[in-house]
Amino acid sequence: MRWPREVPELGWSRGGDRRVSVLAYGVGLGFRAVGERHCVGARGNVCPLGAVVPGRSTGGRCAECARLDRAHSVAADTMADDPRTYRVYLAWFGPGMVKVGITGEERGAARLREQGAVAFSWLGRGPLMAARRTEEVLRAALGVPDRIPYAKKRAVRGQLPGPEERAGAVAELYARAAALEGRGWPESLERLPLEVVDQVGVFGLDRAPDADADADADADADADPAPGRSVREGGTAPGRSVGESALAPVRAVQELVDGGVVAGRLVAAAGPDLHLAVADGSVVVLDTRLITGWDLTSVTRAAEATEATGSDVRVPLIDIGGGGVQGGLF
Repeated sequence: MRWPREVPELGWSRGGDRRVSVLAYGVGLGFRAVGERHCVGARGNVCPLGAVVPGRSTGGRCAECARLDRAHSVAADTMADDPRTYRVYLAWFGPGMVKVGITGEERGAARLREQGAVAFSWLGRGPLMAARRTEEVLRAALGVPDRIPYAKKRAVRGQLPGPEERAGAVAELYARAAALEGRGWPESLERLPLEVVDQVGVFGLDRAPDADADADADADADADPAPGRSVREGGTAPGRSVGESALAPVRAVQELVDGGVVAGRLVAAAGPDLHLAVADGSVVVLDTRLITGWDLTSVTRAAEATEATGSDVRVPLIDIGGGGVQGGLF
């Protein structure tokens, strides 16, 4: 799944045929997994081994392809002569969950959407190595990590505080980071002003799952949803937490299996996660990294899946925030 704009997109490929589906909240989404899961290759190249990979792997690559893919990434620090401009960002994912990172300036906020950052602010811009050095200084001085597991992000996503508290957390982190300017902060990095961007609206986390229950299931999936709102405009009603306006997901797909079905109505999305309202009235999270490498056939409506399997989710599930407890096969 990608976030090139303020709307999620799913990319599909079969042989040389590639297409993109633009997703819309309130619209049904369903598929059935077929056969085995195979390595997706690296850097646009197919896996020479055609290796089978574990269903629970979020990477979807064999060991060799995973090494090749990472060797050419910015994170591997093998691109010191990269001439592009980079930005340093401060991201907030939930209470006590903040991180610092870098992204190419030409990508805009796509990286923040891909990570599921609920709110963020830019801190500075400059050459790659200056951005990387600033990132390292801030991690050490502020004690913030370079990554936060998606399982932790999911555990708090449905019960976030209101927009003022979210903005305040980012502003506090920005003030602490800005105070380090001149103390290890490279001179070639230009500091940017504080401007908190709240992505709750972009992700659909401020919407109740039944908000579009009566919407036509055949609605145009390419229609652009309402654009995300900034903190100044507000993602939820003032003082109102996300948990008061959106049903918190309690289960997540653990892995796909041959013949397994996942179908529901898309009510929210953040990072690689799709939040699907299912037949029993709950919300199940699908990490789309788990579907790479599978052959998928369409299940056009949740009702079709229910008729065929007795449920619209027929894959192993785990409880969110329950320490990986098996949630059963539904």
